[in-house]
Amino acid sequence: MSQIFTVFGATGKQGGSVVRAVLADPVLSKKFKVRGITRDASKPAAKALADQGVEVVEADMSSVDAAAPAVNGAHTVFLVTNFWETASADTEFAQGKAVTDAAKAAGVKHIIASTLINVTEASKGRLTGVTHFDSKAKIEQYIRQSGIPATFFMPGFYMENFLGMIKKNEDGAYALTLPVSGDKAKIPIFDTASDTGLFVKAALKEESPSGKRILAATDYVTPNTVVAEFSEVLGKPANFNSPSAEVFKSFLPASQAQELLENMLLLEDPGYYAGADLTESHGLLDAKPTTWKAFVEAHKQKWL
Repeated sequence: MSQIFTVFGATGKQGGSVVRAVLADPVLSKKFKVRGITRDASKPAAKALADQGVEVVEADMSSVDAAAPAVNGAHTVFLVTNFWETASADTEFAQGKAVTDAAKAAGVKHIIASTLINVTEASKGRLTGVTHFDSKAKIEQYIRQSGIPATFFMPGFYMENFLGMIKKNEDGAYALTLPVSGDKAKIPIFDTASDTGLFVKAALKEESPSGKRILAATDYVTPNTVVAEFSEVLGKPANFNSPSAEVFKSFLPASQAQELLENMLLLEDPGYYAGADLTESHGLLDAKPTTWKAFVEAHKQKWL
């Protein structure tokens, strides 16, 4: 009999990729019955999941009781929280705590949590404003203390962010603008839609979850490499610009400016993953993750 694999955010970028990957895997699709969690099962995206054989369940993370229908009877849970939905670290932590408490009460055997590093700690207090990282790190700490066997999936810098960040100028050339060094900042690029499932499958295949962190990124690339390879694929000139912190912030919404500035500064020091190597995580995969060039090729019409 198949074990139930609960996927929060099943109609979103990360959760959707996980669902697709499990359904397409000849081993995992037999081992697990996928339960996709949504707040509204009547939406087209939820109905599309049901058409693929996914058990669609209405639940949310607002409390232990609200999360219970999602995790009851489940063997494994994929947990992803969305800081930007409320822009509240307290709310995000409360959601992660509610799901963890509900999962523990339900006897869940494995939580795979989408998390990030604690930037305040990694930067020794220099970068204290990257709250969407720190709140996820706090959830990770809570899960570890809960005693539920867990694996921590740590998504890299979304390649899709560049769809809005690399902009076309009036002269037809393109530009990427970040407040960091073009050759010192290291960006761990990651194709969310294609590769979340690839990395999470590695966690699902662990026989005895031991709190491992899986770093989900194809490679570390510099901003200069990003624009050079972009230019090569599109056949158009592209440049990297490095403005001051204040100039960079002036282009952002005031409520997010400092957080996003520090998020970019993180890429240079201490590093998105605080300098961790990707080799071990790549060794867990059964296929190679998407390269930046391949992503640009697949999406180039969105820039042209």
